Amino acid sequence: MKTLADLLLLGDPRLYEVCAPVTEADLPLVAGWVADLHNVMQEVRAKYHFGRGIAAPQLGIMKRLVYLHLDGRPHVLLNPKLGELSAATFDMWDDCMCFPNLLVRVRRHEALTVTYRDTQWQPQSWPVRGALAELLQHECDHLDGILCTMRAIDGQSFRWRA
Repeated sequence: MKTLADLLLLGDPRLYEVCAPVTEADLPLVAGWVADLHNVMQEVRAKYHFGRGIAAPQLGIMKRLVYLHLDGRPHVLLNPKLGELSAATFDMWDDCMCFPNLLVRVRRHEALTVTYRDTQWQPQSWPVRGALAELLQHECDHLDGILCTMRAIDGQSFRWRA
């Protein structure tokens, strides 16, 4: 079982890699990956008091898998793709488990639709807005080796968490 000690931190070169797709042949491994992601998210929540989602590469699992835990419910997204991005955007202070004390001001789309496969390998489509749209943009960026530090609005868009 992976723990907080396994979470990759800012500067680890694996965080900048593009992840491979999850394949149908990988499905027997998904439950173990999700258990690890859930465990580390719970440890982050206990220590830092934030965390709604985590992407597999944050634990060195270089697969296109996002795990969300919202309102007590788990959501597993295999090979998520963002589409139907709204023209409307908003600015926000983003955080990341890989650098838990740093906040980064970024611009995100207000709404989008994420398409993905579920754990039964069925295609799904989920239109989302607001905080959930922001979260999915953050987590899907991880799958492409993009950190919110790379999306900072400008050079003044960094601050320490209070």
